[in-house]
Amino acid sequence: MKRSKFLKSSILGLASLSLMELKAQARGVNKDLKRHKALDPDLGFNHLPNPKTSIMKNTLLIKADDRGKANHGWLDSKHSFSFANYYNPDRMNFGVLRVLNDDHVAAGAGFGTHPHENMEIITIPFEGDLEHKDSMGTQEQIKSGDVQVMSAGTGIYHSEYNANKDRPVKFFQIWVVPNKRNVEPRYDQISLDPSKMDNRFMQILSPNANDEGVWIHQNAWFDLGKFESGKKVQHKLRSAKGNGLFAMVIDGSFTINGQQLNKRDGFGLWDISEVEIESGADHSQLLLMEVPMQL
Repeated sequence: MKRSKFLKSSILGLASLSLMELKAQARGVNKDLKRHKALDPDLGFNHLPNPKTSIMKNTLLIKADDRGKANHGWLDSKHSFSFANYYNPDRMNFGVLRVLNDDHVAAGAGFGTHPHENMEIITIPFEGDLEHKDSMGTQEQIKSGDVQVMSAGTGIYHSEYNANKDRPVKFFQIWVVPNKRNVEPRYDQISLDPSKMDNRFMQILSPNANDEGVWIHQNAWFDLGKFESGKKVQHKLRSAKGNGLFAMVIDGSFTINGQQLNKRDGFGLWDISEVEIESGADHSQLLLMEVPMQL
């Protein structure tokens, strides 16, 4: 796929749509899939086999190897939810959590200037440095240990490039559907204190501008922690009524409410008020995303 077509379908084609338009788009794709059902019921939108999705009562398990895959040479990306050429009707979103991409961008490469609107976009780098420029005049480098948020609101143009010429940059890019549309675009970035994540969770995102971490236009909370083997934690949801919890293992292994998870496995739970978490290895790192389940 040409770079321009990829950017249009993956970024403008989703971020510029309203929720009603997104749902209509999904219905249209479902009709297209039904036309191909007689050919092979297991084929996805790209005519490639969709990974199986484990959906049990009040839980969603997405194993690391079962995520959508896209390798464009300069970009190697894994998609927990449907994105660009990857379409899986069982994995459109987790509540308002619309996109969770695990991106590796080659040295010196990146996303050219492109638009977003009405989306909360969170970037969390793990290795390397990411250079950000936008139409508000922001020019920043986002490093490992930082968290960046951009409220696209009425519309914003930005670019993201690997600032390193000798190594890839690796990061999560997360999109959350906002609870307010057409807000004034804004940018924020913070550096985290690693000591606050030793064998405990640190809040890195909330709905409150005066609270710890960055904030977004949504009733959501993100927490990040790094744990030694055998450490157990009870984690309570801030807004259990209507919210669910999606956990992503960054490194190591964990057991959450009895479910074994390894590096880059994702596990969603809803209709719960708290979860029991146990680390299975030293230096295990976990990202928790509490989000409303209704769009």
